[in-house]
Amino acid sequence: MKKSVLLAVACVLMVTFPLKGLSFLGEKGEEGIASEITQDFDPLVDIVVTVEIKEIRSLEMPYLGKTFDKIDRFSDPDFYVKVFINGEEFKSPVWRNQKYVYNPNWSASLNVPDDVEFVNITIQLWDADPLGDKMCDIDNNYDNYPKSYDLDLVYSIKTGHWYGDDYISFPDDWEPDLSGYGRANGCDDNSIYQNNRDCEIWFDIYQNDFDGDGIPYWVETNVYNTDPEKDNRGEDVDGDGVPIEWEWKWGHYFAWNWWSGKAEDVWIYDPFTWENHSGMDDDNDGLNNVEEYLTSQWDSDPFRKDLFIELDQMEAGPNGEPASLLPNGSKEILRTVYDRHNIVYHLDDGCMGGGEMIPFAKEISGRALKGTYYDKYFLHYGENAWRKGVFHYALVVYDAGFNGYAIRRDEFQISSKYIEEKCRQLFFIDRSIVYASVFMHETGHSLAIWNPGVDNPDTMYPWKFDYWKYRPYKSCMNYGYTYILVDYSDGSHGMNDFDDWHDLDLTYFDYY
Repeated sequence: MKKSVLLAVACVLMVTFPLKGLSFLGEKGEEGIASEITQDFDPLVDIVVTVEIKEIRSLEMPYLGKTFDKIDRFSDPDFYVKVFINGEEFKSPVWRNQKYVYNPNWSASLNVPDDVEFVNITIQLWDADPLGDKMCDIDNNYDNYPKSYDLDLVYSIKTGHWYGDDYISFPDDWEPDLSGYGRANGCDDNSIYQNNRDCEIWFDIYQNDFDGDGIPYWVETNVYNTDPEKDNRGEDVDGDGVPIEWEWKWGHYFAWNWWSGKAEDVWIYDPFTWENHSGMDDDNDGLNNVEEYLTSQWDSDPFRKDLFIELDQMEAGPNGEPASLLPNGSKEILRTVYDRHNIVYHLDDGCMGGGEMIPFAKEISGRALKGTYYDKYFLHYGENAWRKGVFHYALVVYDAGFNGYAIRRDEFQISSKYIEEKCRQLFFIDRSIVYASVFMHETGHSLAIWNPGVDNPDTMYPWKFDYWKYRPYKSCMNYGYTYILVDYSDGSHGMNDFDDWHDLDLTYFDYY
């Protein structure tokens, strides 16, 4: 009898799971109501669902003389997108010879039945090729068939959220969506060091809304009890530091009820009850939810790791000294390497209102960088104080005495005078790789990457024992690979290798 009771309790507990993630309904929030009756989910408008493509990036990566995920052997990719909404196909124009499509300015829209909650959506990324178009990989391959490269999604016109191959999840879920919501990463099937035409794609799915605040009519009238004819954006009724539209977007996920065979709504944030968002960091990336909201304009995600770096660069000198700049190619390589591992890389070289060109100085001390430059150019004497603990601070200067070094936990520099000399010595290595490798090395110090192979001077010289001992440690943190490799190691190369990607700590820079 006792065994029967325990079995019954276990069955009840395991009735519901987040779609593509395992947790119990009562653990994160309250159970919603699955749609069972026919209704017009928005009587104020005729519902049109839109799939917007925001960004496309090849995840092609140079690696010790090889290239992973080269999509087209003879040129950069010729990307185009296919979107299917309830079976109707939409095809984008072809973006010719572009590895990165940052402003595609393309979307697909379809008028859908107002009384059917769920809309089926598929997103495919293709490379046009005279010998036959090839589909690129943007899927996590959780599907029940091999070589799944596209995204199959189910969108709810009731709540304005979706699930399927992309979904909101928590890092401790059974199958968390580590690439984040509205972003898909072809490397999520563990093909990081394989050739699989891996790409990342950023997208959004939404519907027209009478008051323009993006919160669907059904949510406003059945969950929030707000006016569906009034734009509520910016309202923070509970005073917890995040507005209603952010709590709506990130405060919901779908759970599958195995008893009923239906997807059910789970609401985890309440925009009318104070919650300690300044103390929540579900993805453990050092950004609390208030900071995630402040950076949401740059596509941060409270359930996926983000890395923000402000970059200041130095103007040219009066005697022919060149400007000290991080090459654009280096910026793209750095973003690709981190993004492949779902640490989404945000480099503010001025595009986010922080990075700037600082006046030339022929020589500059670490003391000055730690004091005057940090206060004047990063914090702007308190005007940008909110950035401390959100952005790391990086400088490319002409000469700070050494190739690169950490100044604080959240600040580092690299000196172009010495790195240019390395570029001349390593003429057979692309200049973008040399700069990116040093920049990533110094970033690693702000991520608490430390082991016996890091900054070990003996790893630079083949006649030293440690050069060979730590050769399996294929990381730019190893001086033996600095300047030629833009990557951290994953610990898969045998004895004396270390798993930097697992061991790094995105919260480390937050402790002063």
